[in-house]
Amino acid sequence: MNKSKIVLVVHNIRSALNVGSLLRTADGLGVEMVYLTGYSPYPEARGDVRLPHVRLRATKQIRKTALGAEETVKWAHYPGVSDLIDRLKENNFTVVALEQTKSSQKLPDFKLKGNSALIVGNEVDGLDEETLSLVDSQVEIPMLGQKESFNVAVAAAIALYHLRFTT
Repeated sequence: MNKSKIVLVVHNIRSALNVGSLLRTADGLGVEMVYLTGYSPYPEARGDVRLPHVRLRATKQIRKTALGAEETVKWAHYPGVSDLIDRLKENNFTVVALEQTKSSQKLPDFKLKGNSALIVGNEVDGLDEETLSLVDSQVEIPMLGQKESFNVAVAAAIALYHLRFTT
């Protein structure tokens, strides 16, 4: 088992249910921190400036799938992702995008030593080119069926498991 720190960056995820599932997965795999960036919904927080109905709706939906992980996993909301990626790199994290690109490595072939930050993107569009240009590596999960990708929460779980137990 990899004893290095692993953090998860959840960028521009639309679904609060996916966010809840990602928080629960993070708890189960010992993720150090979850960063919710862009327009990803996030649970109610101290000093929350969102309108009350927006804050309460997001929190309620996240709790449906997080099943308490929103309370056990450290998380923070950041409006932008670029500054966060820079900060993670400054703190010796290797930033890995989970995305199908021309330069992505197959996840089973990917080996990593040291602290890592896995970044996942929008359920339909993935991560934008600007964000991809900032990461250290890009990995993809080989698909065997007719579909081109997994649900973002499932894909993140597969990649986090790989980073935790096989690298």
